[in-house]
Amino acid sequence: MLKVSIITVCYNSAETIENTIQSVIAQDYQNIEYIIVDGKSTDDTLKIIEKYKSSITKILSEKDDGIYFAINKGIALATGDIVAIIHADDFYTNNQIVSTVVKTFEENQTDTVYGDLQYVDRMDTSKVTRNWKSGEYRQGLFKKGWMPPHPTFFVKKYCYDKFGTFNTTLKSAADYEMMLRLLEKNKCTTVYIPQVLVKMRVGGKSNVTIMNRIKANREDKKAWLLNDLKPGMFTFILKPISKAGQFFNQN
Repeated sequence: MLKVSIITVCYNSAETIENTIQSVIAQDYQNIEYIIVDGKSTDDTLKIIEKYKSSITKILSEKDDGIYFAINKGIALATGDIVAIIHADDFYTNNQIVSTVVKTFEENQTDTVYGDLQYVDRMDTSKVTRNWKSGEYRQGLFKKGWMPPHPTFFVKKYCYDKFGTFNTTLKSAADYEMMLRLLEKNKCTTVYIPQVLVKMRVGGKSNVTIMNRIKANREDKKAWLLNDLKPGMFTFILKPISKAGQFFNQN
């Protein structure tokens, strides 16, 4: 069986992390390595993690320089064939997500797999606020503003080993840069699962304010420069525009 390393990074996430942990340990797939990287939380996050320590493979709690540094720590600890990242505000939609993803990897012999994501109300997770339907990927779509939702992006570990992990010089667009680097630049293969794999509570780091979105857009441009790639004429206009449709068709 392929081994799947699932990484959760957190800091003062007592409000939501239990839901995240429960969604991981409830998966029906048997060969999961669960890694939690905590930034030395000062609330009850570590107490909650401690409740589930028998179901968690590795727990690391120490100060770090931000979310992408923490993710890279998790990837360095991972020993699985496949690596997934699910944040403390996110949770899998059912207990068969990992099984479905692994089956997709096996049947298609692909480097990466991704799916759809729903944004939900922070307090009432049954209330969908945005519906991110990814669609099939083909070369050149990044130039049209496309990207897959990062929490649904499962990656073969050898892709990180060969092409690198998250670029920590970026503050909010390291996930975008990583996927651009793997799919667009290095032509890693990918398969789309037309299913909501993850639900994300609203209020994430890169979508809290308009100013954060402006900063993220600047970093998107830097992501292309870092990879010596030339974006399309309207890439950085199309990227935010493409998200407008996520606010419709929410069911």
